[in-house]
Amino acid sequence: MGARTLFHGGGLRNGALATLLLGGSIVIGSRNLADFDSAVVGYTFACLFATFGIVYRYTVWLSKPPTRMYWRRGFQVFFSPARWRRLRRPRLLVGALWSKIVAQDFILRRGGARWAAHMLIAWGCVLAAAVTFPLVFGWLHFEQGAITPHPSYHVIFFNLRVAEIPVDGVLAWFIFHALVVSAFMVIPGVMLAMWRRMREGGALAVQRFGRDFLPLILLFAVSITGLMLWVSYEWLHGYYYSVSAQLHAFTVIGTLIYLPFGKLFHVFQRPASLGITFYKAAGAQGEQAVCPVTAEPFAPAMQVEDLGIVLPEVGFDYAARDGRGPAWNRLSPRGRRMGIARAHAAAAKKRSPSWPA
Repeated sequence: MGARTLFHGGGLRNGALATLLLGGSIVIGSRNLADFDSAVVGYTFACLFATFGIVYRYTVWLSKPPTRMYWRRGFQVFFSPARWRRLRRPRLLVGALWSKIVAQDFILRRGGARWAAHMLIAWGCVLAAAVTFPLVFGWLHFEQGAITPHPSYHVIFFNLRVAEIPVDGVLAWFIFHALVVSAFMVIPGVMLAMWRRMREGGALAVQRFGRDFLPLILLFAVSITGLMLWVSYEWLHGYYYSVSAQLHAFTVIGTLIYLPFGKLFHVFQRPASLGITFYKAAGAQGEQAVCPVTAEPFAPAMQVEDLGIVLPEVGFDYAARDGRGPAWNRLSPRGRRMGIARAHAAAAKKRSPSWPA
């Protein structure tokens, strides 16, 4: 294992490059900042900071030997022409996207309340991000369209007119209230998650404030302060709007700064699980490793070989001490148990010659 350094060089490089690319796209997409709202400059700098932190941490994560192996193998399997028909990649990709990203049914198997909370939070945040970031960066704005007989708005995205929507239509109402809808999704999701964490023994035993409760508190704060803005301009004629806007900005910026360091970072790791789906499918259809003790297949040969590469990189040596036997990782679980039993029997026989063979 190489010597550890304070900072990861590749992470610094990739983080800086991603931040520069985002900054450049903000300038270009907002027509040299002509469509950029200076009132949201705090949000923008928080986004730039979060981008650097997320890309830096992602690079460090990918540099870890197990993650790097899964990442490389996932791409090799996905782009291998020889495996296209055998794996039925389009069908496998659609199924993985639905299961791991859209429906996230792997959480449903762990509990209905847990799945409901996760889905409300996840898709509420996705909806909010889809609206907030393009608006903050100046990529998205609305211009007056027709005045009569049916008033409309032109939707401008990256300097291109992409749509015209009627002012009084359902689509316009949803677009202009998307953040309100997202808040009404996130808040119940957070409450469900809090309820579960305060009642389930398994969660109570391992949860920590910084890892488990702080993300929920931040999401709740962002959502409730956002609703305060809506209540202010909808029913209070703008009273307390300035204070509410400051509170909302504080919570959003704090959440963005926290994003690369806490549990919410798993949002960016989740898409990588698609590669593991292809890796497992290729392994299941490929050659199987045979245990030298039981003479039975027990795992994909590709996985066993990859494990043999990764283990020394993380400081583990499972090779036989005398160099005569197979490496420990090449034995099946049953073969390992048999090997341990034989070793115990040999040791007992050595201490007591009368021990039964």
